[in-house]
Amino acid sequence: MSDAPVTEKPAATGYQIFRTSEAPSLDETAHMEVADMTPDLEAGIGTALEAGFAEGNVVKTLFSQPGFSLTYAWFKSGFPLPLHTHNADCLYYIVAGSLQLGTDTLGPGDGFFLGAGKAYRYTPGPDGVEVLEFRTQENFDIKFLAKTLPAWQKISGVISERRSAWADESPPSSVLS
Repeated sequence: MSDAPVTEKPAATGYQIFRTSEAPSLDETAHMEVADMTPDLEAGIGTALEAGFAEGNVVKTLFSQPGFSLTYAWFKSGFPLPLHTHNADCLYYIVAGSLQLGTDTLGPGDGFFLGAGKAYRYTPGPDGVEVLEFRTQENFDIKFLAKTLPAWQKISGVISERRSAWADESPPSSVLS
């Protein structure tokens, strides 16, 4: 057995430990890029950010390596996740809270799979939702299907309505506590 601390990166055949408390945000890792950026999409995203988009979610990269990634996401109650796709297969596992996906309400222990390129969105429930997102790529894209400024203004309206409630929300589990 090695005397090396477990926080050192092991050999490729070994194991790796990750800690949510030390995980960088998805933005910090730059593993996800917005695909097909247009001036209207850029303006729309800017409008949503000004309305408080970033205050409605926390997304952390827990683990990544070529061919695999794991992220943790906490979306606060009613967060308006825009219709979008990814260029990687995605498997979602609900840790806590609930979400509405189409006509289905999913809760802790439930999950869903989406193949690459499949459009989706879901709405977090009254306590928000925490999900683990497993992907078949380390780096992946997000392609927003809401491409017009009016579509993003609608999203921004929901954000403005929910923003004050989000300030007092905490994750439905103790993962981030």
